[in-house]
Amino acid sequence: MKLRTFAIMAILFLIAVPLFAQGTPQNNTGVFVLPVAFAMAFASGLCGLAQGKAIAAAAEGIARNPGAGGAIRILLLLGLAFIESLALFTFVKAS
Repeated sequence: MKLRTFAIMAILFLIAVPLFAQGTPQNNTGVFVLPVAFAMAFASGLCGLAQGKAIAAAAEGIARNPGAGGAIRILLLLGLAFIESLALFTFVKAS
């Protein structure tokens, strides 16, 4: 199952590479925005999945060891900021 998941993710990343490699035209007439939309959708979807997994892991960690809740919460917020930066960098690069 993991090999199949890895193969699917590798194919998706290979499809996404040309989307990020597109340069912007010198003139703004006839700009093709579909690659930008796909790049943002891809980055936002992965950010949502990663944030959900991070929050679930933090909640499980706090439930197992309530004494470490403060440290886990701080690291969770730091991790969520880094995860969210992926979507922001994609937005800045695409626009």
